Amino acid sequence: MTYKVAALYQFASLPDFEDLRAPLLELCDTHEIRGTLLLSPEGINGTIAGPEAGIDAIVVEFEKGALFGSRLDNLELKFSTAAAMPFKRLKVRLKKEIVTLAQPHVDPTQQVGTYVAAEDWNALISDPDVIVVDTRNRFEVKMGTFERALDPETRKFSQFPDFVGRTLDPDKNQKVAMFCTGGIRCEKASSYLLSQGFAEVFHLKGGILKYLETIPPEQSLWQGECFVFDERVALGHGLVERALADEEEGETPS
Repeated sequence: MTYKVAALYQFASLPDFEDLRAPLLELCDTHEIRGTLLLSPEGINGTIAGPEAGIDAIVVEFEKGALFGSRLDNLELKFSTAAAMPFKRLKVRLKKEIVTLAQPHVDPTQQVGTYVAAEDWNALISDPDVIVVDTRNRFEVKMGTFERALDPETRKFSQFPDFVGRTLDPDKNQKVAMFCTGGIRCEKASSYLLSQGFAEVFHLKGGILKYLETIPPEQSLWQGECFVFDERVALGHGLVERALADEEEGETPS
């Protein structure tokens, strides 16, 4: 059996996030879904897997069902497949943030950088005037990254503002392009940079996963593998599973 995998997130106002946990667990259990979902006042984030019909039903419920109403009307979704179930169980966790930057003033629903489609990404990061920044942690960067990308050498995302303060200057670095696995960290990172006075901030819409899904290998500027937060460990172009000898684990985006 082949399982369908959905990586998803959206920044949205969910003041009732605690009340959503129980019905969301029941809904996922009904459709034989496993994985991890994070709920917070700022939105939803996670990766889940299950039978194709089950995943499709859950996505419809997220986008149009009674549980969330119309609040998840701009859900960022990436689909892939797995030969075996990549998760052992289902977890729905309540968090302060769906991805932890620890900067309370940063609100991606109010301001974010300019989204760049996968088809336009190569041209942007090939511009010598553009500073390219990988917002992921050092383990993920070690597995693969884009040409010319700066490695913040962070262990967790909340260290990213320290990297910005040490390395980037809004008066000198006029154009900054950022990327991450699925796009969620870049939403917050771009919002943070704008709050710090950076004028032109860009981020890869849908993240590395969308790029690998969209761009053929012969046109790619990606080097290596992309770490994912399940038992498949890494994906390559076309979001194909890649087996790795190194069993070290990375940190989740949250």
